[in-house]
Amino acid sequence: MDIPIFQVDAFHHELFKGNPAAVCPLKKWLPDEIMQSIAMENNLSETAFVVEVDTGYEIRWFTPLSEVDLCGHATLATAHVLFNHLDFEGDSIAFFSASGNLFVRQGKEGLIYLDFPAQKPLLVKNEEIYEEAMGLKPKSALKGKKLMLVYENEEDVINLRPDFQQLIKLNDIGVIATAPGNDFDFVSRFFAPAVGIDEDPVTGSAHTHLIPYWSEMLNKKFLRAWQCSGRGGILLCENHDDRVLIGGKAITYMNGYIHI
Repeated sequence: MDIPIFQVDAFHHELFKGNPAAVCPLKKWLPDEIMQSIAMENNLSETAFVVEVDTGYEIRWFTPLSEVDLCGHATLATAHVLFNHLDFEGDSIAFFSASGNLFVRQGKEGLIYLDFPAQKPLLVKNEEIYEEAMGLKPKSALKGKKLMLVYENEEDVINLRPDFQQLIKLNDIGVIATAPGNDFDFVSRFFAPAVGIDEDPVTGSAHTHLIPYWSEMLNKKFLRAWQCSGRGGILLCENHDDRVLIGGKAITYMNGYIHI
């Protein structure tokens, strides 16, 4: 059996930047253990599998260690593949996922916008273990599906050197570090060692938490964000109360076939 595979750098317009994701278009779902093995073999932060249905596409995402219920950059990568390689007609795609219905539209100049449910994190106690795990005490801590730690400035976030074993104890879905940006409205980094990703280069799902928070803090509906990982990624963000728009570009690195 031959399975098409594409590798796409998401949330950037240049190769070798942004977040690489694998995309596997399927005619029907494979057994879960096969999809998990493919994701482990790819050894990327996410592999997306997609199956066409009557009104859109069902989509699932796997890290090298487990399936997750939402991934932004791999959704953007999948939309990029559909728009640019699989002759999708139209400017908008509906994806059906474990996190509900997700919508993607193609904008101007290669931009792709993800329309995702917002996650509004709530303040929690600023525990001592946060400082132990991150190497620097955050200003405040909030929690939604993910734990979000807020720091004073961009340099604090860039210079973080987390203890990944300690991080695993904090939140099994992942930990966001964020601060106001110098040239962007806000910056962030994302760590998820519990699911096999010490640091994710650019994380769309983290911005479902970040956008509502910074929109309120900065009193802005439209925000520009930079995920300041080693590869880096640029995100154009809009807050729409219970939904958020996350815009970015993508570029294809390679395509081929998996032989099973």
